[in-house]
Amino acid sequence: MLRTIVRFRSWFLEGARDRTLSAAKARVHTHPTKPWWQVMCLTGVDYFSTLAYQPYIAFLAVGALAPVATLFLVALTLFGAVPMYWRVARESPNGQGSIAMLEQLLPGWRGKTFVLCLLGFAATDFVITITLSAADAAEHLIENPLAPHWLDHRLLLTFFLLVLLGAIFLKGFAEAIYIAVALVIAFIGLNIIVIGRGLYEIITHPEVFPRWQQALAAGASHGNVWLIFVLSLLAFPKLALGLSGFETGVTVMPLIKGDLTDTPDNPAGRIRNAKKLLLTAAVIMSLALIGSSLVTTLLIPPAALEPNGKAAGRALAYLAHEFFGVGFGTLYDLTTAAILWYAGASAMAGLLNLIPRYLPRYGMAPEWARANRPLVVVITGVTLFVTWFFDASIEAQGDAYATGVLMLMLSASIAVVISARRDGGWTYAGFIAIALVFTYTTLENIRERPTGLKVCLAFILSLIFVSLVSRALRATELRTKRVVLDDKARKFLHEAVRNNMLRIAANRPQTGTEREYARKRAELKRVHRINHDEPVLFFEVQIVNPSEFNDEVLEVHGVTVGKHRILRCDSPAVPNAIAAFLLHAQKETGVIPDVYFGWTEGSPIGYAFKYLFLGEGDTAPVVHEVLRKAVDNPEKRPCVHVG
Repeated sequence: MLRTIVRFRSWFLEGARDRTLSAAKARVHTHPTKPWWQVMCLTGVDYFSTLAYQPYIAFLAVGALAPVATLFLVALTLFGAVPMYWRVARESPNGQGSIAMLEQLLPGWRGKTFVLCLLGFAATDFVITITLSAADAAEHLIENPLAPHWLDHRLLLTFFLLVLLGAIFLKGFAEAIYIAVALVIAFIGLNIIVIGRGLYEIITHPEVFPRWQQALAAGASHGNVWLIFVLSLLAFPKLALGLSGFETGVTVMPLIKGDLTDTPDNPAGRIRNAKKLLLTAAVIMSLALIGSSLVTTLLIPPAALEPNGKAAGRALAYLAHEFFGVGFGTLYDLTTAAILWYAGASAMAGLLNLIPRYLPRYGMAPEWARANRPLVVVITGVTLFVTWFFDASIEAQGDAYATGVLMLMLSASIAVVISARRDGGWTYAGFIAIALVFTYTTLENIRERPTGLKVCLAFILSLIFVSLVSRALRATELRTKRVVLDDKARKFLHEAVRNNMLRIAANRPQTGTEREYARKRAELKRVHRINHDEPVLFFEVQIVNPSEFNDEVLEVHGVTVGKHRILRCDSPAVPNAIAAFLLHAQKETGVIPDVYFGWTEGSPIGYAFKYLFLGEGDTAPVVHEVLRKAVDNPEKRPCVHVG
């Protein structure tokens, strides 16, 4: 039984990075890489699957103007999103996406808070992608004429699809990407047949265009060409769901196979192939969006596109049944349901690449969050809760989905503008124009769909709360992975051992003069009864970026001030650095060190918050707690003295 438990734990936590890895190695993804077109299929199950509902949403939003508004969406895709994310791919080739670009601009807690907010929007986008797509897949299955009556339980069917998706990712990544390739090829092929037949019907039935012109004349534009142009331009933000998939495309970049000459610092082949992925997906989707919008608007009766009509949420599926009968229509329904369900795979892959890059490093997630399978279980649980909360309603989740997508694209456009500032010229001006378009699109979407912003804020607040709780629970971990002493520090350490004693005095540096250390030496004699002839090493920690959590390497330098010997280092947290050094000193010399502190006066609660966010506080008890958790046997633990 014990062996089975150990094997299961090893399998379940497979992929968690060893704590001894350097920061550079930790940035290298552990998934096997695949050709760019296969990874495109993984992101494409999200991007391409929007064809299942995008034509209906476009008609519902702008009516007969849908084909014209779709042209604006396509223009923004090809001339805005593609060049923008090409830049993101070049600047952030390891899968951090635009979030990492913005993180560099705001160091410290400001940057961490900003990143947490963006991660909240990303989580909204990816989680709602999973839940909305599964709900829409269930809807396609239930609405099929051949579906049995016992299948008519939308919530339970959506639950089943979500659990099945999680099970595939528990099995492994290779299986996930091969399924994506098969589904994308089948879905795109069937849509080419349906859209192609629809375009043929439009060409061979001359009365279709006059009927559409009458619909335009009856609408708000009254057939005026310029008014049609303006109204379509103002309305195209409602079609924002057609922009999904770009952030996922750069998030999963580490999965793209590059050149043999690629290095972690210069993955030129991976960047080039990522650009191919983004452009190919955008061209395929643009052509499909234009064609699907035309055949939906011109061929489907408006009554069928009402919220409760036969084509509601499934315009192309409706045409598949109308053109080719129940057999082909059922095949289309099954394929559409499969790719909609599996659109969650793209979002799941995005979350599995994004979360381990940020939250564990901030101390805002457990170390097991670096492993895929525990994260899959957590994400699946969250999607089940969200599905239950929204009662598997497609309409209720659509607002949050669009807001999450656009906020991520807006942040990417801002990051790209800042990055392109050094280039100047037309490149800089072009990216400013793209950023303004995304700003308008996002603000207009929020104005039209305020519920979406509320859901995103709920995700953000939940993420921040859980992150802070995690950081508090992990505060007393031994964060440092390796301690390195320079030659002088090592010499001081060994010479300080006398009579099997090693005395370390923690000191908060002030003036750094000999008088300061002489006063501290006198205090040690008065409080701790340490004579002047007994060797004592002073240990000092300079706080650097307390918002960071892990301290990969603690570099300790030896210096002398008068006759006093001091060891100095930089670290995000004072107590953890002291504890790491004490354990290293014990290993280096074979002697259990004694460390001496003075009492810290003030509110313990205030010092606790100060430690969590500023890396220093009531140091002595925290050092003791870090040592207690690191060393089980009290007799082999460094001794902490406070006086």
